[in-house]
Amino acid sequence: QAWNVNEGRMLAGQVFGEVLLRLTWLSYAMAVVMFVTLTLHRLLGARPLKYGLRVGIMTMMLLLMMAIGFHILPGVNAIQAQVTGPVSQLAAADPLRVEFDRLHGLSNILFSIAALGGLALCWWEARE
Repeated sequence: QAWNVNEGRMLAGQVFGEVLLRLTWLSYAMAVVMFVTLTLHRLLGARPLKYGLRVGIMTMMLLLMMAIGFHILPGVNAIQAQVTGPVSQLAAADPLRVEFDRLHGLSNILFSIAALGGLALCWWEARE
């Protein structure tokens, strides 16, 4: 934003949106890897501690990332396509800005919950 007051925030949002989209696709691939390795560990080695809970956490993480990737990001992109400048320049009561802010806040919450789930899984793995 300091580089270009008018377009800096919008460009930063576009870059972050692209990063988030790639991160969601990466999370889908990593979910498959995690499910396969944990299941193989269960079948071929010692049963992992709290296997069912871990699978539940991984499922929850995948569902949260799918909600971000298939619902929130398309909604944000649709709003940005309707606005000629930064969404932040719309009036606070504008329906597009209200919806954008809601989706943005929801994505922050869902991503944070998924990250906490990942930290819990890392903790269990380190503990074993």
